[in-house]
Amino acid sequence: MSRPRIRVAAYVIRRREGAELLVFDHVGMADAGTQVPAGGVEPDEELSRAVLREVAEETGLLTAGVVRPVAVDERPHPRTRQPRTTTFFLLRAPEDTPDAWVHRVRGDGEDAGLTFACRFEALPLRRPLADAQDAWLGNLEL
Repeated sequence: MSRPRIRVAAYVIRRREGAELLVFDHVGMADAGTQVPAGGVEPDEELSRAVLREVAEETGLLTAGVVRPVAVDERPHPRTRQPRTTTFFLLRAPEDTPDAWVHRVRGDGEDAGLTFACRFEALPLRRPLADAQDAWLGNLEL
């Protein structure tokens, strides 16, 4: 059996009148569904640093801070069925973070050139997230 791909995912919360979650949609790829920032961990990279890097790469947000890990999910990739282990983290964004923005991914990673429409949505969410990324929202204790 192959070793699981090590990943992180970010529940970035902004508090205004209530708790709001940072989500995004791939511009021009409606079938990708609404997601939270997530991705692979580089060799020897600390998980907390990896989650901050993924948030910055996928949304451009540089002001979020890690609060704590929330859960470890060991579900295989939905299409490839390859093993993966994803650590979900709770992060906080400043209350003055914009409501919505568009971010184009730079660099040479697998997301390079993609455009993401980012926004905060009130919790609880009205629709599920892609790849069951919302599975651990109940563990946030907001």
